[in-house]
Amino acid sequence: MNLILALFTNTLLASLLVLIAFWLPQLNVYAEKASPYECGFDPMGSARLPFSMKFFLVAITFLLFDLEIALLLPLPWALQADNLTTVLITALLLVSLLAASLAYEWTEKGLEWAK
Repeated sequence: MNLILALFTNTLLASLLVLIAFWLPQLNVYAEKASPYECGFDPMGSARLPFSMKFFLVAITFLLFDLEIALLLPLPWALQADNLTTVLITALLLVSLLAASLAYEWTEKGLEWAK
């Protein structure tokens, strides 16, 4: 019962804080607050410049391999689990899915910029 009460309280408090964080800044909007800030100087150009697609693809590739490493790190602890086959099969399927997604990107020439 205490666990349910704690989860309910934490969920309610987090939801309340998120609602306040989204609602409160919208009450007092004025021109200076809505304009882009550049170290106190007037903006010289648009604040919404497009960024390089290469940077985006490098970031996505990093996240892909970072996720793969995060999935592989728990394996030494999983070796001590009671049902070893289920843990290993699940980890193998997840890593295979990540490898298949990388192979798909490679075949669709999504990594052409990396040459």
